[in-house]
Amino acid sequence: MITLDGAVCCITGGARGIGRATAVELVGRGAKVWIGDLDIDEAEKTAAEIGASALHLDVTDPAGVTAFHDTVVAADGPPAMLVNNAGIQYMGAFTDTRLDLYHREVAVNLLGPINGVHAFLPGMLARNHGHIVNVASMAAKVTTPGMSVYCASKYGVAAFSRAIRAEIASTAVTLSTVMPTAVHTELTAGVSLDLLPTREPEDIAMAIADSAQRPRREIIVPRWLAPMGTIEEAAPEPVLQMMKRLATFRRPPGDYDPDARRSYLDRIGQ
Repeated sequence: MITLDGAVCCITGGARGIGRATAVELVGRGAKVWIGDLDIDEAEKTAAEIGASALHLDVTDPAGVTAFHDTVVAADGPPAMLVNNAGIQYMGAFTDTRLDLYHREVAVNLLGPINGVHAFLPGMLARNHGHIVNVASMAAKVTTPGMSVYCASKYGVAAFSRAIRAEIASTAVTLSTVMPTAVHTELTAGVSLDLLPTREPEDIAMAIADSAQRPRREIIVPRWLAPMGTIEEAAPEPVLQMMKRLATFRRPPGDYDPDARRSYLDRIGQ
């Protein structure tokens, strides 16, 4: 458990969406917030608007993540909290997307948190103080056609987080995995969310900030979706496939509006 007032907190992918909302929430609770983002212009704009600091950060570059950590330490002291939030999502039938894009999706969504934990955890353990949040997704619990690699990367984040928690269980350092439902951000632009329970970035930000003072292992937002993971594991796969087809109104896997999603895809590189 950490006190946020005066705490140094770092957020990856903090320029937009859940990351930005989390930065706003943490600043509001008195934290000294550092935003790391690949889009440094947007990160600096966000930081100026909310009273935070910003640095260029490519979470797929281990040396860059270490430099992010070291710069924060030199400027404001040891970080008490790290939020591994940066993530991207490609959608569509698996065979319709280039392999290099899938590799990037895994690099950002899974290797990003691995790089972050590797850079920040040693100092936290040395001080026996700190909290890490790995932002995964309900896609780690419930697989979705048309998002195969995204689901795999988020499942990996959840498994990685559980393993690290077992390693640090005897310390005062904590690690929470946050698993939101679909959130209204650029990541879901152009995607039909008709039958999904959705949330706003601010809802996830509050859960992330609350976890610093009331750490929980896995935080599902909304909480009532928690049984879905058990259902996914227990129900016969043909039944699940039928339910998922019905839930998407029998649209093709990963169907989306190309025009509505174009700006997001241009930004992440497709």
